[in-house]
Amino acid sequence: MEEEYRLFEGRPQGMACTPMEHKVYDFLDSLGVGYKTLKHPAAFTIEECNKVRERVNAPVFKNLFLTNKQQTRFYLLLMPGEKVFKTKYLSAQINSARLSFAGEDLMMKYLSVTPGSVTPMGLINDKELEVNLLIDEDLRNEPVFACHPCINSASLLLRFSDLTDRILPATRHPFQWVKLPTEADSD
Repeated sequence: MEEEYRLFEGRPQGMACTPMEHKVYDFLDSLGVGYKTLKHPAAFTIEECNKVRERVNAPVFKNLFLTNKQQTRFYLLLMPGEKVFKTKYLSAQINSARLSFAGEDLMMKYLSVTPGSVTPMGLINDKELEVNLLIDEDLRNEPVFACHPCINSASLLLRFSDLTDRILPATRHPFQWVKLPTEADSD
């Protein structure tokens, strides 16, 4: 239903928000980063995120929380929503043993998020800098993007340059560009 989607300039007004959402909005406001917020039904899949994308006219990235086999290194991977993730291509680029998806307990421990809510905004909770951010090269020229404010019933519309030039430095998280193949390249 159309009324389930409400777009706000900045933080949502007159709507209930979780304490974690408020933490994200406070963080962005403290940096002077401009953003819009779309409140919407919970989005767990890339298909549901595409409905959000249509309303904000911005790409929604896949945000994958990964770990090595020993669960001693953790990675947040941002990649185009339409790409298929194949671990062997990424593992070779970052010199890591085979990667797998990190479990819900690790998501909560390092990013304070639950499945379906993984987001680069979760890095504000990683004070010990345990999570390594990886960004697919295909996102390098995106002017704007949408991501969750640590909950999947809202999406932020941000400039990609604000992520790389302002938000990540404020969290003290460096990032690494990686090149993941398209389906045609990986066959």
